[in-house]
Amino acid sequence: MDEARLAVRFEEQRPRLRAVAYRMLGSHAEADDAVQNAWLRLSRADTAEVANLAGWLTTVVSRECLNMLRARRNRREEPFAGTTTEPFIAEPSAAGPSSAGPSSAGHDAGDPEAEALLADTIGPALMVVLDSLAPAERLAFVLHDVFAVPFDEIAAILGRSPAATRQLTSRARRRVVGATPPRQVDLVRQRQVVQAFLAALRHGDFDGLLAVLDPDVVLRDGDAGLVRGARAVGARALVFSRAARFVRPALVDGTVGLAIVPQGRLIGALGFTFGHDKITAIEMIGDPGRLRHVGLLVG
Repeated sequence: MDEARLAVRFEEQRPRLRAVAYRMLGSHAEADDAVQNAWLRLSRADTAEVANLAGWLTTVVSRECLNMLRARRNRREEPFAGTTTEPFIAEPSAAGPSSAGPSSAGHDAGDPEAEALLADTIGPALMVVLDSLAPAERLAFVLHDVFAVPFDEIAAILGRSPAATRQLTSRARRRVVGATPPRQVDLVRQRQVVQAFLAALRHGDFDGLLAVLDPDVVLRDGDAGLVRGARAVGARALVFSRAARFVRPALVDGTVGLAIVPQGRLIGALGFTFGHDKITAIEMIGDPGRLRHVGLLVG
């Protein structure tokens, strides 16, 4: 692959890579450094051996971040002042590192811009908590719980077994949840439910939709009126599965919801009500006045 084409593909991945690096480091400047180092590595690599570019780059960026975290811990340094005050919005991604190096295994990248979107659930308060974790704990927690990278792929980065990596992540999760304000925890749980809903919608997975919908869920649609019951709401949702590629996580009325943004233009939103980690109500929102308050942000 020639350098010009390689540069274009790298730029396509940059938002997701920067999202990963910022969540690891809590510093926009350091995140940019990690991503730039990944480009330098890529520009010198034999790309003929890289079958999964997104996975390869995620591996490189993760290792760069791990080295930075370890160096910071050794120096007992904190992130630069003021670097955790800007929320970096990034959608958790299933596209993770394919292996410890170039490989055909692993996940293919979806839309990198979509993967760089996150409902504002992991902001400055949680970044402070993440700073208390050991480097390996932080990497494992961020890659798995924020970006949905499988344990075996994280294990390859850390040089540990998948079982040990799972334990590491579980320990980090307990520390994070225990030190995170209840409202923050609620938003994280909401985000996980919404992600599962969106993934099922994009794949036309009816059973996946039923898994996150309360049996008595209500859909309020200004055009169709009320739709009641998980099966009826799930069937209604699947009508729009082809358009799900234009749907992005967002904050809607203070809770995690979905925004409809074809070609980057916000035309509608879905507001959710939650109960017992299920979606109990869905409201389709098209009013421009309400849409102005939808918190779809790009880092």
